[in-house]
Amino acid sequence: MTGRDLADLLDEHGYDFFTGVPCSLVEALLAELETRAAARDARSPYIPSVREDIAIGLAAGAWLGGRAPAVVMQNSGLGTSLNALVSLSLLYRLPALLLVTWRGHGGADAPEHILMGEISPALLDLIRIPHRVLTATGAGAELHWAKTESSRLSQPVALLVPPGLLETRAHEAGGVSQAPVEAGRADTSGPPPVASISRSEALQAAVKALGREPVVHANGYICRESFAVRDRPENFYMIGSMGLASSIGLGAALARDDRTVVIFDGDGNLLMNLGILPMIGDAGRRRRPRRFVHIVFDNGVYASTGGQPSPGQATRLDRVAAAAGYARTVCVTTAREISLALTEALESEGPSFLLARVTAEDKPAPRIPYPPEEIRDRFRRALGGSP
Repeated sequence: MTGRDLADLLDEHGYDFFTGVPCSLVEALLAELETRAAARDARSPYIPSVREDIAIGLAAGAWLGGRAPAVVMQNSGLGTSLNALVSLSLLYRLPALLLVTWRGHGGADAPEHILMGEISPALLDLIRIPHRVLTATGAGAELHWAKTESSRLSQPVALLVPPGLLETRAHEAGGVSQAPVEAGRADTSGPPPVASISRSEALQAAVKALGREPVVHANGYICRESFAVRDRPENFYMIGSMGLASSIGLGAALARDDRTVVIFDGDGNLLMNLGILPMIGDAGRRRRPRRFVHIVFDNGVYASTGGQPSPGQATRLDRVAAAAGYARTVCVTTAREISLALTEALESEGPSFLLARVTAEDKPAPRIPYPPEEIRDRFRRALGGSP
């Protein structure tokens, strides 16, 4: 089976959003997906991911935006993505196809793949993800099963891709051409400005500046305080899967490039997944979600777990975002600055990054009262991903 054959079958079964981390067993498929993504002007994009859990986040956002996502990963990536699968995909019941290459199959592979090869089916069983083995003669039927079962259960299903299923692709000489990246505007002088308002006050200013934009909220007090300020059907409240708010937001923005997507993130959340920043910068340069606004409320602590200091106190996250390719970056410290910067970002081409320096003061806020599936459904309707 060639990469083109499998890509054709994925297309026939309605999959129209692809992301993942490369594996040599499916290099021909990835090359075909990249070629098609460029030819179709990103209507069926392939988004290279730096980690498998980030890819799971992108797939979640894409499904919320009305796409049918497929995630490509090596079986070693199952370990990396376990928390994202359990506390995001399965918690919110988000369909996706997992194409998992089966390194270590039959005990014939490099030493680092043997154990994972032995336990891959059992690992999928443990987290209750149905799975089958993809074969050359039955690929159409297996993809039909995957699409039907994923829709019926409203959750991910997996197809294990054994060695030798796909023809290998001849490597061509030369590298990938890289266009120069113009860094976004950022204040590069001195340490981060001193915070003057609490996160709750900053959230009040941000929420007041919003219209009907969909907002993906990082888990923890950001969700709870934003809910206390104003609950909106356009709010996606993350309960688990810490660190993936920006990944979900990027997936939603690429799926619905006619909408402005906003992320309410925290410094601790972002530090767990810094690799998402160059992915967002690259998406803005190559695929251009129409508008994308990433706000990080930086209080320097892990508030939900007792206020422990977060690492990177001397790191200017706005500078990191600028270096990663964000079109616009700014650091703000007052309610007025937040309101003005967010209003400007919502009206500008992105991606935009707002670093809001806030104090570690917490305000009592209720937990989100909605079950995960209700959060999912009302956000998907507001985003336009379902009738």
